[in-house]
Amino acid sequence: MALPKILWLALLGRIALGTVTDPTKLDACPGYKVTHAKSTASSLSADLILAGGACNVFGKDVSQLKLDVTYETNPSSERYEVPESVFPRPNSDHSATSRNADIRFNYTTSPFAFSIYRASTSEVLFSTASHPIIFEPQYLRVKTNLPSNANIYGLGEHTDTFRLPTHNYTRTMWSRDAYGVPSGTNLYGNHPVYFEHRTTGTHGVLLLNSNGMDIKIDDTGGTTLEYNVIGGILDFYFLSGSETDPTEVSRQYAEIVGKPAEVPYWSLGLHQCRFGYNNYIEVAGVISNYSAAQIPLETMWTDIDYMQRRKIFTVDPDYFPMPRMREIVSYLHSHDQRYVLMTDPAVAYLPDEGYGTLDRGTAEDIWLKAANGSTFLSIVWPGVTVFPDWFHPKAQEYWSKEFEMFYNPQTGIDIDGAWIDMNEPASFCTYPCDDPFQQARDQNLPPPRSTLPPDPNAPIFQTSSLRKRAIDHTGDDLQNPPYLINNAAATLSDRTAYTDAKHANGLIEYDTHNLYGTMMSVATHNAMLARRPGLRTLVITRSTFAGAGAKVGKWLGDNLSDWEHYRQSIAGILGMAGVYQVPMVGADICGFGEPLFDWSKSAFADNRAMLSRAGYNRDIHNQDTSISQEFYRWPSVAQAARNVLDIRYRLMDYIYTAMHQAHIDGSPVLEPLWYNYPNDPATFAIDLQFFYGKSILVSPVTDENSTSVSAYFPKDSFYDFQTLAPYAGQGSIVTLDNINFTSIPVHIRGGVVLPLREKGAMTTTELRKTDFEFVVAPGTDGSASGSLYIDDGISITPKTSTSVQMSFKNNHLTVSGKFGFPTSVKVARVRFLSVSRLPNSVKLNGKEVKKASIEHDGSREVLTVEIGVPLKQGFDLGFA
Repeated sequence: MALPKILWLALLGRIALGTVTDPTKLDACPGYKVTHAKSTASSLSADLILAGGACNVFGKDVSQLKLDVTYETNPSSERYEVPESVFPRPNSDHSATSRNADIRFNYTTSPFAFSIYRASTSEVLFSTASHPIIFEPQYLRVKTNLPSNANIYGLGEHTDTFRLPTHNYTRTMWSRDAYGVPSGTNLYGNHPVYFEHRTTGTHGVLLLNSNGMDIKIDDTGGTTLEYNVIGGILDFYFLSGSETDPTEVSRQYAEIVGKPAEVPYWSLGLHQCRFGYNNYIEVAGVISNYSAAQIPLETMWTDIDYMQRRKIFTVDPDYFPMPRMREIVSYLHSHDQRYVLMTDPAVAYLPDEGYGTLDRGTAEDIWLKAANGSTFLSIVWPGVTVFPDWFHPKAQEYWSKEFEMFYNPQTGIDIDGAWIDMNEPASFCTYPCDDPFQQARDQNLPPPRSTLPPDPNAPIFQTSSLRKRAIDHTGDDLQNPPYLINNAAATLSDRTAYTDAKHANGLIEYDTHNLYGTMMSVATHNAMLARRPGLRTLVITRSTFAGAGAKVGKWLGDNLSDWEHYRQSIAGILGMAGVYQVPMVGADICGFGEPLFDWSKSAFADNRAMLSRAGYNRDIHNQDTSISQEFYRWPSVAQAARNVLDIRYRLMDYIYTAMHQAHIDGSPVLEPLWYNYPNDPATFAIDLQFFYGKSILVSPVTDENSTSVSAYFPKDSFYDFQTLAPYAGQGSIVTLDNINFTSIPVHIRGGVVLPLREKGAMTTTELRKTDFEFVVAPGTDGSASGSLYIDDGISITPKTSTSVQMSFKNNHLTVSGKFGFPTSVKVARVRFLSVSRLPNSVKLNGKEVKKASIEHDGSREVLTVEIGVPLKQGFDLGFA
């Protein structure tokens, strides 16, 4: 596909050796000058020669660089680049040129500086003017000017505000196990892309580099953004975005990183999990209790508790025996429910115990290697462990085989989805880990069971309480590079795989560390595909890199059970779903660790904000040392769950349609307010409200024990989701009062025809048998439109599908489309909002509708028409 809206730039150099000098010399460095420039209509190449005396701030300056600017192709180099096997480059053709591009490249020759500008207005979007480029073996620097009070969003997984600070702010990219997801630190995932919004348009910048880096934003002496990278190359993609539609840059980014995976319909239901279920009876009891409490439960999850001594691909024969686990799965499947289990990457190192998962991997020699060529040993849950090397040519075959054997439908645990964790990769071994065996003993790993095993005859389900790369790191300090990124861990190798650990293709962890989680994700996605050919996968991971959403979903890691983390999770989900193209994302409701408030007495904020979760909802997950937090444990919480899940399930097809559209073209599923109101500066910093799709405005209560919320309503038409009463936004902050502890403020944005199910259901299978009602919510111009997509909900390539378009104008609703998927449901009724009086006439397909099928609520201005039209044909419905 041609990419005339995307400009690609790469700077590559040869490695040299150097020493550390004063970093204050950065701005005095000479930079480079251009020689041997060659240009065509679609590309520019040149040599860059050091323009003066070397500054050698963090090593010896590379004397010669290669510059490539193109709209279509990608070169190779002698320095490390993100492998195409991990991050496939976008397709292109030769029609994209500088003459038809929305953004263009300009440069000065000596010293070399470049700028990216918008062709239509000549507005500069990225400029290195007055900021010399520095290119050294273990330090790369590029710095660009930004407007004052710049609106920057993105730059990887974090718990900071959605709009990033611009004063003395640093974002660090280096995956780590980040319990408590502390603000201002590097976390699990790395997405080195940002969107910048201006009232003149929105554009994006991706630095495709997996090495550790600091990205600094500061407004001292003018606002700037500065990349400080400890390896690799400078491989930039500049996205033109749009002057009017901020979501266009999201779709362009999807062209580069891959469009989000199509998800199973069932994945959008309620999911329950906990770290700390002691045995299979507790798991079965939770399933029964949800049913007894009339709270929908779509999927049950189980953490590492089920394993024998926390070894992956095993079950504990006393606490989680295989026959009883199979009984649980059979029960769930017979009740149209699903099951998901945890699988970590670390494999217990027990060479003398006949542990098949270890022995089979050892036979294929697929383990990550230490610098001396021996197997790299670490410490994770089962004690001393080894890590699969996802670059090994046999790693995928090995992983798929382990999934096939352990998760076998006939003999094993027939899971419906996979949950992968600890894949930064995380380790409990403190650097230097000279004796992992002793550290494992000191940490009492694996920990012994704290309870006695259950009676094996006890009843369950009772209601209770490649090619080697020639990349030379000779002379590089891989443990403590000259430039130290702001890694929150002690060193780059602390509590993770060592940076000098070797992969089968010759690459080392120093370069590829940030890719480990995404590579495991792809391997797990492929393993699930091999188990269930033709069916969509649900794989939820912790660590991600750019492009992960094309295969898997993500949860935001080990947050804490407090109000600040709850608020931060909303911005975190907006980043994943609205910027990074990972719409299948959620956060642990109630918080994972440290229960700091009593859910039985406080406003159940996380439950009331379930709609802040895009895609999947692994709604409850908490730590083994925390109190149980299943929704049914407190009456008020149970009622809050029923209320908000009724909203979510009625919206399920609206959500599913949005997820499908994201898969088609990258349109965001969750949107910050400024995506819809790009010229309203009051929306630019809002990250406690958001749109689900383009039409559902969620304004969650985010303060403890509060029965009100301050919410911003742009100047537009809105409707209360529950009452359907109109609400005119005035472009101001208002206080929504009288919000009880079991409800959540949700509004419909005017201009949409909303496809809702008539009512919620206990499972998505039951929901798909429930009739629809269409809600017509006119915009300020009196018109509305909407869409609905339905297929079998599970097939990668459905045989048939239904795509419905709804259009309302001049009091007339037209429903048309392709009705290929067979369904027995109907459009039971249509509700027209903002209708001030009972109409004189209502006609369906030109025929008068009986008065008994028409109801008008004057106080709410809602006209309801019962029609009962099967959802296998279009129809026209109007009134006068």
